[in-house]
Amino acid sequence: MSFIWKSFLLIVAGIVLLRISGRKSISQMTLSQTVAMISIGTIIVQPIVEKSVIKAIVGASIFVVSIIILEYLQLKFNIFETFITGKSKIVIENGKMNIQNLKKLRLTVDQLEMRMRNQGISKIEDVKTATIEPNGLLGYELSENAKPLTVGEFRKILGLYFSAQQSADQNKTQKGNIFEEINNSNPQAHPDHLN
Repeated sequence: MSFIWKSFLLIVAGIVLLRISGRKSISQMTLSQTVAMISIGTIIVQPIVEKSVIKAIVGASIFVVSIIILEYLQLKFNIFETFITGKSKIVIENGKMNIQNLKKLRLTVDQLEMRMRNQGISKIEDVKTATIEPNGLLGYELSENAKPLTVGEFRKILGLYFSAQQSADQNKTQKGNIFEEINNSNPQAHPDHLN
């Protein structure tokens, strides 16, 4: 009967410890976080077999504290961030694949294309720069001709159009219409050779 409350206690302790360590999905975890989470899972299962609940909770707590310390060191020192998390790698530059970096990442062209399709990119030539981030996701910047039109750019274009339209309308009203000359008895200015 004691294994029931021990199991319940271990599940609660695991949830609390994982909440303390942070809310990240597996795809967002760094290598050290992934190792610690797998280890915590293994430690939490051990007491059900070996009957040492306190040791399991203390061991899992040590792993969580280790994660927090490593994340703090990554914030303070760039060298720790580079070593533990890694840096982004450029895989596309000016519409051309960087094959050397793809090889270093052990990423095939098909895998890169799959990530691009997931982002709604249909042509490699449309990408100015693309990176594979430390969490494995694709970061990218589209070339100027492939970027979608933003609301700000659209307003700017409309502003240019309407200012040009207003200028044209003002020129029309300045010239007047041919019936105004008759109604107002005001002669219009015509070129000298037509008077």
